[in-house]
Amino acid sequence: QVRLVESGGGSVQAGGSLNVSCVASGYTDRRSCMGWFRQTPGKERDRVAIIDWIGNPTYADSVKGRFAISQDKAKNALYLQMSSLKPEDNGMYYCAAKKDGVWYVCDMDVARYDYWGQGIQVTVSS
Repeated sequence: QVRLVESGGGSVQAGGSLNVSCVASGYTDRRSCMGWFRQTPGKERDRVAIIDWIGNPTYADSVKGRFAISQDKAKNALYLQMSSLKPEDNGMYYCAAKKDGVWYVCDMDVARYDYWGQGIQVTVSS
C-alpha cells in the first residue's frame, strides 16, 4: 500500500520562502513520477511541479524561477523549495505519485496521478 505524507509548509509573508517535503512508503516503481499540486477552496487542484524518474523537473509557468522540486530516491522523499512567495501561492499543497505502466508518461495531468498525500497548508500573506 502506497502512503504519501507531507510535512513543512506554514505561513509566511509575501516574498518569503517555505519548503514542503513528502515521504513515500510502499512506492517502489523504478520509473517513478512524482509531483506537487495545490488547491484553494472552490477551485480545482492545479499543477505546481513534477519530477520524473531520471530527475527531470517540469514547472507550471506560474512558479518557474521561484520553486524548485527535487527528490531523494534513497529516502523515498520529494521536496519543494518555494521562494519569492506570492499571495496567489496560497493553498493546500499535495504530494502525488503515478504508477508506472507499459508506457511511461510523466506529465502534469492531475487525473493521471494514482496516489495522493493528505495535503499541507501554505499561507502567504500580503
